[in-house]
Amino acid sequence: MHLNPYGEYAVLLAASLANDWPTDREGIEQRTRDFGMTMAFDPMPGDHERSRAVLEAWLGVVDAPDDTARAAALNAQMAAAAAYPQLTDHDEEGWHLHYRAERLRSLPDVLEAIFSVGTALHLTERGMHRIGRCAASPCENVVVDVTRNGRQRYCSVRCANRDAVRRHRARGA
Repeated sequence: MHLNPYGEYAVLLAASLANDWPTDREGIEQRTRDFGMTMAFDPMPGDHERSRAVLEAWLGVVDAPDDTARAAALNAQMAAAAAYPQLTDHDEEGWHLHYRAERLRSLPDVLEAIFSVGTALHLTERGMHRIGRCAASPCENVVVDVTRNGRQRYCSVRCANRDAVRRHRARGA
């Protein structure tokens, strides 16, 4: 089964990188494989640092104060990164869509394209509120809401439980 790297998978990959940044380029590329990406990336000097800059720009979308600001940040990223949609069958994985030019083969360029288009697809299909930071203070992990009811506020069960205990103790005080 071929997984399209846009939408939910791209946003989950971005959140995974934001919440646990790899120490080197190979770690980033392995994470892309863990999330179903199959293409090989041409190594370029500065890939690790440039990929971090792409992620930081994407976090500007996560941290946008409202839907309009989120859309504006995301539109700017898509304008800079995305190309016309095209069918491709690289790596003999079957035909699928890419929203980037074939010339974009470096790791940061591909991440920029899939993060921006994938986030746009995720937010327009599921709702503009479906991305943010964990509600359990002091945790600042990114939360991508993929639930049916659209109410995911915590990055993990641990954070949800810790926040529930904190609220319970505050009511009893």
